[in-house]
Amino acid sequence: MKSQCSEEFGECVDCACFNVRKAARAITRFYDSVLEPSGIQGTQFSLLTVAHLAGELPITETADRLGVDRTTLTRNLRVLETRGFIAVGPGKDGRTKSIQLTTAGREALMKALPYWKKAQQTVVQDLGHARFKILMKELSAIRSLSKQSI
Repeated sequence: MKSQCSEEFGECVDCACFNVRKAARAITRFYDSVLEPSGIQGTQFSLLTVAHLAGELPITETADRLGVDRTTLTRNLRVLETRGFIAVGPGKDGRTKSIQLTTAGREALMKALPYWKKAQQTVVQDLGHARFKILMKELSAIRSLSKQSI
């Protein structure tokens, strides 16, 4: 019985979910370490970048763009709002909330940009430009899986 279970569960080491999450944690740790002198983390950099590029953006749309659920986004926004980097206020229709990058948030983002560029350059160089482009294409394909129903 034990050997049969071991064989069946032995296949689980090739689980796409497990391995993608493991890679995501590794790359997050790498970006966090490079961004550390800026005072923000990689996930915060991404959120601030989305806010910078979008201007005012409803929370639901922000969550969609980041690929996170609203609860996770709300928790992350709270930290950035406390630091004065993000302003959360009523949305355009009054029924929703939206976010906007503050002046302090823009300054934090600009301070972090050279560190992000360094991290990004390291990843692209270590993988090679062609492999990096393939990786971006494959990650996009994986994200599209979440839109499929089983």
